[in-house]
Amino acid sequence: MSVLISIPARYASHRYPGKPLVPLKGASGQSRTLIRRSWEAAMAVEGVDRVVVATDDSRIRDEAESFGAEVVMTSSACSNGTERCAEAHAAIGGGYEIVVNLQGDAPLTPAWFVSDLVEGLRAAPDAEIATPVLRCDGRALATLKADRAEGRVGGTTAVFDRNNRALYFSKEVVPYTATIYAPEAETPVFHHVGVYAYRADALASYAEWPHGPLERLEGLEQLRFLENGRHVLCVEVESRGRLFWELNNPQDVIRLEEMMAEMGVE
Repeated sequence: MSVLISIPARYASHRYPGKPLVPLKGASGQSRTLIRRSWEAAMAVEGVDRVVVATDDSRIRDEAESFGAEVVMTSSACSNGTERCAEAHAAIGGGYEIVVNLQGDAPLTPAWFVSDLVEGLRAAPDAEIATPVLRCDGRALATLKADRAEGRVGGTTAVFDRNNRALYFSKEVVPYTATIYAPEAETPVFHHVGVYAYRADALASYAEWPHGPLERLEGLEQLRFLENGRHVLCVEVESRGRLFWELNNPQDVIRLEEMMAEMGVE
């Protein structure tokens, strides 16, 4: 199956305007923009036929082209990354069987997360979209809870059935647990990693569906699939010692830079 990675990136983020152009320092102190680091993460994935940056902003286009990325300009009317990926796929003439949405705020996404996701979708013919979930250790769960306690919207959590079919995604920490876990201990909470692999026909249908109440309340694009009764496959991935976090808020810049320093990411 042919695979396209599309990196949706917009300048006018409600929580963090200009986020794709934010510089992030690596372990050596060298800065590269968030969109560049996200593109580099996409380029590290094996078995991918094409990688594009999908944006509606000339500043992001110029930055992406400066380091050699292919850019597809999309409409400012796209309400989320899934709609932007659908528009980008159509703009290049379609033809890819699987489209991966590697969101432009997750530069620490390991290549094997995407590879495992694509393989999971290939192996589940009934699934229309697949997305990775990462079991939280005590440290990650404490970070999620701290963000919520301080009124910040941090990472997203996922719950799914015994067949790994998604039941719900939330910006709250679900399922509820009052247990205090040691930093390295496994917990029953799964961090949703903001990457998606869509079958092309499901992606094309997405923009035609109305926004549902749960999508509006949570601000989570993947809930539109669930609200329309679609099969969303959760693929559990392994961290292999890698730290993972998305850049959701300005406070996350320091968090990501500390993680890159700890892992030796340049």
